[in-house]
Amino acid sequence: MFLRILLVSALVLWSSASLAAKEQPLSFDAELSNYQYDLPVQFFNFSSQNTPLKMAYSYLKPSNNMPTVVLMHGKNFNGHYWTNTANYLNNKGYGVLIPDQIGFGKSSKPADYQFSFAVLANNTHQLVSSLNIENPIVLGHSMGGMLASRYSLMFSSQVSKLILLNPIGLENYLNYVQYKDTDFFFKNELAKTPEKVIAYQKKNYYDGKWNSSYEQLTHFISGQIQGPDHKHMAWVNAKTYDMIFTQPVITEFDQLNMPVSLIIGTRDRTGPGRNWKKANVDHELGRYDKLGKAAASLIPKSQLIELDDIGHLPHIEDFERFKGALDKALSF
Repeated sequence: MFLRILLVSALVLWSSASLAAKEQPLSFDAELSNYQYDLPVQFFNFSSQNTPLKMAYSYLKPSNNMPTVVLMHGKNFNGHYWTNTANYLNNKGYGVLIPDQIGFGKSSKPADYQFSFAVLANNTHQLVSSLNIENPIVLGHSMGGMLASRYSLMFSSQVSKLILLNPIGLENYLNYVQYKDTDFFFKNELAKTPEKVIAYQKKNYYDGKWNSSYEQLTHFISGQIQGPDHKHMAWVNAKTYDMIFTQPVITEFDQLNMPVSLIIGTRDRTGPGRNWKKANVDHELGRYDKLGKAAASLIPKSQLIELDDIGHLPHIEDFERFKGALDKALSF
């Protein structure tokens, strides 16, 4: 009897401890030290703006002399969400380079950095050169689409193809949106909670749908919100907004001289600054069912691949349909 009581007590204690562990809130530091990516991560050490920095990246080498695809992540993401895309490309023989931009993912988070698409493009070009990658295909999603565009404009002779996946910046926000100081975004970042992050993504990315795969992509954000570097991360995140609103790329699309494919989920309505438009501006931001066509018309050699009833993240929401679009873009 006594032994049975001991066993029952031990089982109760173990169950309680397990439950407590499961309920332990996510917590990650600024550089996601304890957050595991699916692909091996390396670091490129360099200096920029008189600051020693490290850029995290994953690199899968090509086979049979195939080109390398450089994947550029969006603002609310990091290189980790490219895993399925990277494996798909690498299985077809392509090399794949996935950098975490400075200020994002596992890369350095300098508080005093002057963020611009030009400096992020230059940093990435240094990484590409260090790996002896020549004439890559550049693919950017969301904010990464603006970065990929700037990279392709700066290093046009060294980019073989450009692929834009539901990029933001297909409209010039300077024309429609009031300017907001970094302090405005800092306040917004400090007010974020894991629940608010999920609610935003569920509504704006997935049309009200939600599953464990979508939720997993919010874990790093939730962990940093609840982590030891929350205030620092809020400031760095706030500083990366200015370039989105003040450094348009759409005005230079006519200068893109490589083949450009736009893969557009037409349900997407992502419209940065929608809540603080200029007075008397009737323009509806984020109409991707129209923006893709307008952008394609500006680019000398372009193709538009529209995916009906898909939102801001085609490679996450419907990977099978995305694969078909990606294959078409790679062959363009």
